[in-house]
Amino acid sequence: MLERRLWRNLDYYFIGSIIALLLISLAVLSSAGASVATTPYFYAQKQLLWILLGLGGLTLMLFIDYEQLKRYHLPLYALNLVLLAAVMFFGYEAKGAQRWIDMGPFRLQPSEFAKTITVITLACFLDKRQGRLNRWQDLILPFMYVAGPMLLILKQPDLGTALALLAILFGMLFVAGANTRLLMLIIGGGLLLVAAALFAHFHYGLPLPLEDYQLRRLVVFLNPYNDGQGGTGAGYHPIQSQIAIGSGGWWGVGWRQGSQVQLNFLPEHHTDFIFSVVGEELGFVRTMGVLACYFLLLYRMLRIAAQSKDMFGALLVSGVISTFTFHILVNIGMTIGIMPVTGIPLPLFSYGGSAMLANMLALGLVLNVNLRRQKILF
Repeated sequence: MLERRLWRNLDYYFIGSIIALLLISLAVLSSAGASVATTPYFYAQKQLLWILLGLGGLTLMLFIDYEQLKRYHLPLYALNLVLLAAVMFFGYEAKGAQRWIDMGPFRLQPSEFAKTITVITLACFLDKRQGRLNRWQDLILPFMYVAGPMLLILKQPDLGTALALLAILFGMLFVAGANTRLLMLIIGGGLLLVAAALFAHFHYGLPLPLEDYQLRRLVVFLNPYNDGQGGTGAGYHPIQSQIAIGSGGWWGVGWRQGSQVQLNFLPEHHTDFIFSVVGEELGFVRTMGVLACYFLLLYRMLRIAAQSKDMFGALLVSGVISTFTFHILVNIGMTIGIMPVTGIPLPLFSYGGSAMLANMLALGLVLNVNLRRQKILF
């Protein structure tokens, strides 16, 4: 049971931002799903069920003292690897990717839960290494720790989630006190290496461990019409997304009135490109309201991390912040044409049961740290 005094610590602005985003997402999804389902509210109804299950999971997380998670970090790490490896043998394949395990009434996507599990296990790992992350040799073990689940995710293939694990790693290393200059050098060097590898691949045939469609998506956003098919190939998604957002104007064309959405010109508009629906049907002004909710969510998480009573709590929250920030920036960036199309969903908005459950559990972790930010004095 939770002590009554703990409830006084609850951040109601944080909770309010979550509820606001979930309510808006259901309204948008009921429009986005109307043109791709047999019944108008099919996806919205299913998403509501996942939201309720997620809220239940979030609530359960509050009753577990987050410090107790340290005892289970090794079993959790092993479970993460087992679930990700199981996809290779028992996974369900769709659209060229094998990312799901068929559980009968629903399909489980282990890579979504891998992010939350990685946040917990990596927080335990880094908590023991405070003050010992100043040299590049000190960073080898943290990178190897994340490499296991990351390589299994790349095998599916799921480049977006693999990159999300990297974002989690760098965000948590920064909070753990790693050498900032060294982190920046690694990030800068990594970006240069990726650019050089892509250049060598497209000009000299250098083999890369990625599918052809993934490689095309990584570069086509620079000029979607130059996809070799006049904008109907790999560039089709970003082109239609930008048309949808641009046609929304200041106030939008109206709920369920977006031609790009309702006539199915915009692909995956109930999942990866749901932000394009927001732009077209709600317009710039209301879109800024949605972004304000996300800003409030991230800002309150930063406050919770800063007020944490220990480094372990701060690391847990920073991992969730890194996850959400990466997803928000990349998803919105790809819809407006400034980021590659990597299949990253928009947290709390895109349709998907595994993503919703994993995100709500992660937010439950944040509230757990928030509740216990002060030691109880007897």
